[in-house]
Amino acid sequence: MMSERSVPPTISEVAAEAGVGRSTAARTLGGYGYVSPEVRERVLAAAERIGYRTNALARSMSTGVSHTLGVIVADIANPFFGGVVRGISDASRSRGFDTLVLSTHEDLDEEVAAINVLIDKRVDGIIVASAALDAASASHIEQARARGIKVVLVDRAVPGLDLDAVLIDNRAAARGAVARLVDARHRRIGFVWGPPIEGRPRRRRDLVDGAVRNLWTDGERLQGYLDALDDEGIVFDADLVMVGAKTEEHAQAEVARMLALPDPPTALFCTENDAMTGSLRAIRESGLRIAEDISLIGFDDSSWAAVIEPPLTMIEQPTLALGAKAAEILLGAIDAGEGRSAAPRGPSAFHTLETRLVERASVRRPRAADGSARRG
Repeated sequence: MMSERSVPPTISEVAAEAGVGRSTAARTLGGYGYVSPEVRERVLAAAERIGYRTNALARSMSTGVSHTLGVIVADIANPFFGGVVRGISDASRSRGFDTLVLSTHEDLDEEVAAINVLIDKRVDGIIVASAALDAASASHIEQARARGIKVVLVDRAVPGLDLDAVLIDNRAAARGAVARLVDARHRRIGFVWGPPIEGRPRRRRDLVDGAVRNLWTDGERLQGYLDALDDEGIVFDADLVMVGAKTEEHAQAEVARMLALPDPPTALFCTENDAMTGSLRAIRESGLRIAEDISLIGFDDSSWAAVIEPPLTMIEQPTLALGAKAAEILLGAIDAGEGRSAAPRGPSAFHTLETRLVERASVRRPRAADGSARRG
């Protein structure tokens, strides 16, 4: 019917088609007030027949509920965030909520703009992978909360911000991966995707501070790397930590630099997909072979890691489960705020999901013992 008319059907036309009063049709289509199941079914069927679509913004203004969640991620093209969004979408759709997704490229100004868009859209709740480093830089999130919008963090925490956060233990995951390399007798282990700072600080603390100032997860993963070295008394070498621009091209250049050292690494730990691809390019151009000449472990397992030769040992993150858990917590908060039945909520907390180290064929013992890495 819509294809034959220039203006959309109105509520009055739906009411006439269903044989009910306009106010009854409005309550049914707006999702407020009581309507008997039989009448509701009749009104919805009539709306379907004549092609009526509810005005979601108008409905949210009259009811205070839009049945929409906003999701803000760093990079929707990143398979990790794609999995998280899929988990959120599946969980929210099962509850009758739509999902709006915005990508910020780890830019705090873009995140502020995204929050403002979602406030204007009158979403009921927001799930955000925030680039804010602390509560002082997260005033835009507090602004959304002040408007009555529920907020849950995903993938990273914001120190000082009293919000539920759904995470993995990045520090423990990194520590376990580097420990696997140490178990294979590696003592010269490169860390690829370090802090984006100029120069090459020699002190561990300066590197960690630089990583934390960039992103919470960066600092956690670098700390895990250092923990694993400390566990075995392996002397830290700043030359084995990538610094500078966080791009695949720079990762390639940094790994090439490491491989040209007088005492090069025998293994690499890559904490992002671009770090891994940059490392693979550098290894190929150096003429080295993965596993035979240099071992390799990466973060964010994916199907391609299993089919290249040799297959890569990777840390698998529970992306779907992270998204689903964040949606579950957010929807529970929305239910509680609307007075619907919901599980009692305690104080804000970190909800930590487990990672898994997927063993494949990219880790072997080095060809010869490295006598330059002293034991503590």
